[in-house]
Amino acid sequence: MHVLLLSDTHVPKRARELPGGLWADIEAADVVVHAGDWVVPALLDEIQERSRRLIGVAGNNDGTELHERLGEVATMTLGGLRFAVVHETGAKQGREARMDRAFPDADVVVFGHSHIPWDTRTPQGRRLLNPGSPTDRRRQPVGTYLTLTVADGRIEDLVWHEIPPRPAAGDPTGTGPG
Repeated sequence: MHVLLLSDTHVPKRARELPGGLWADIEAADVVVHAGDWVVPALLDEIQERSRRLIGVAGNNDGTELHERLGEVATMTLGGLRFAVVHETGAKQGREARMDRAFPDADVVVFGHSHIPWDTRTPQGRRLLNPGSPTDRRRQPVGTYLTLTVADGRIEDLVWHEIPPRPAAGDPTGTGPG
């Protein structure tokens, strides 16, 4: 099963739209998982239309409609792995132990909020994945999202996809702040 993970898209506040290459990966994935901060329901609707299956949660920048439609936690089993999806996990320090307590039945916890790509294991062996943000890289050198394959209860072929910064106005090289 081919899975795409993304978060913190912030469309249309931080970007007018998702990058084109990301749309191709969304359409190719068996499952798309979005860990919140969509900002507007229109993006949820578009991803639902263009994906085979969408699992998502609302984040702190999402309004009432997105919270009502999505909720703040989603759980599912994909390819034999139990996933939990949440937007916020709190401070970096102590995150692994908090996620062990918060999601004792999950094998993988997907989260967002920080815009920082993250891949660690908890003391109990739970995998924590934050795909970063494809549109609002903040202090990161590039925007990111993840694809992976889930088979027989294992994650295989995990790939970090990098989206280079957009060139600043008048900077065709893309070396300016983006």
